Amino acid sequence: MTVETIAVGHEDPHPRHGRAAGFRDHVSGYEFCATTPEHSPDLWHRYLTGAREAYRHFGNEEVLEYDTIADGSSTALFFAATDTAGAVVGGLRVQGPYTGVTEIDSLRPWAGRPGAADLNLMMARRLPRGVVESRAAWVDRRAARRNELAAAISRCIAHAPHLLGARYGFATVASFTTERHRASGGVVAQAIPSVPYPDERYRTVPIWWDTSTYPVFADRLQYLMMRGELRAMGLAEPRFSRPARPLCHGGEESRSHGR
Repeated sequence: MTVETIAVGHEDPHPRHGRAAGFRDHVSGYEFCATTPEHSPDLWHRYLTGAREAYRHFGNEEVLEYDTIADGSSTALFFAATDTAGAVVGGLRVQGPYTGVTEIDSLRPWAGRPGAADLNLMMARRLPRGVVESRAAWVDRRAARRNELAAAISRCIAHAPHLLGARYGFATVASFTTERHRASGGVVAQAIPSVPYPDERYRTVPIWWDTSTYPVFADRLQYLMMRGELRAMGLAEPRFSRPARPLCHGGEESRSHGR
């Protein structure tokens, strides 16, 4: 797939500045494009159609909020993965950077529950340095190399704050996916109790990516792939050496980073 250029004559390849950016995941074999609904409406529609089908299959279509997000106005950028035929096989959308805690609908499942005040405070402390949120992530259940594709989608969550000029990436995810997200440098907010959302089948937890520290926590292979993807998208990687990932019982190595 050739990444679509959506503003001729501008040197900055970032979606927030009017161009699409992209990379090829050489493990899964899929192409990824990061762009905006405004500049790539057809790709946006195909991403949304796939998301709706995926969420409907698992009986939680209401979480997608399709009618609310369909016009693209609340989406700062989105990632779409395509196969060799150009079919969209996965992706995610990104909101932000946020200016206030009240904008963040994904915090509502914690309202009135243990951890709500701490999570709001955690968010408020990070907002001045920039927070973007990844939502509506999905992978086509029929896609080849589905696990590898899902890992690439997780890396896109880590790339989103880079693309939007923020320090932090944020998402609320099903607890059974946390190891995949940890591999891309995500840190679960372990002090915040999980919530049954969207229903009792799931335990949902908040997770953070800090662009200044995520290489410390990312698995080595995922980190190396992320470096290459950043370069492919014209992004400079953080300037520091990667120390060995600290190992402690039960993932407690990252507790302080998730506060």
